Amino acid sequence: MKKLFVLLFLLAGVANTFAQEAKSTAPKVNGPVLTFEKSSHDFGDIYQGDNVEHVFKFTNTGNEPLIISNIQVTCGCTAPSWPKNPIPPGGKGEIKIGFNSAGKMGRQNKTVTVVSNAVNEDNLISFVTNILAKNPQ
Repeated sequence: MKKLFVLLFLLAGVANTFAQEAKSTAPKVNGPVLTFEKSSHDFGDIYQGDNVEHVFKFTNTGNEPLIISNIQVTCGCTAPSWPKNPIPPGGKGEIKIGFNSAGKMGRQNKTVTVVSNAVNEDNLISFVTNILAKNPQ
């Protein structure tokens, strides 16, 4: 019985060693990887007609230059601005999103698609806001 216990203990140790090696030899992703610090933003309550902006910061965590070719928005009320030059591996960048609340009312949830050569699928950023009636002056 003692020999069986020792054999099982050694077998568990060997299996654990191989499991550790398999994790460390996992293949790295080749290509640019778009990694956002934060991919969503809440503007909170704003008034009808207000213009608001937010900057989404990102890093190219891949091993090739990242090229953002376009930013797709769902309506003309959202205006994007992004770097046109390639972002090198380890480089940082910013995407500025402006929102014009004129003609809008109530809760708004907008999604923005980042079109790039990134190999990962995390290409969406979003924002929400609640638009209140214009404040009479």
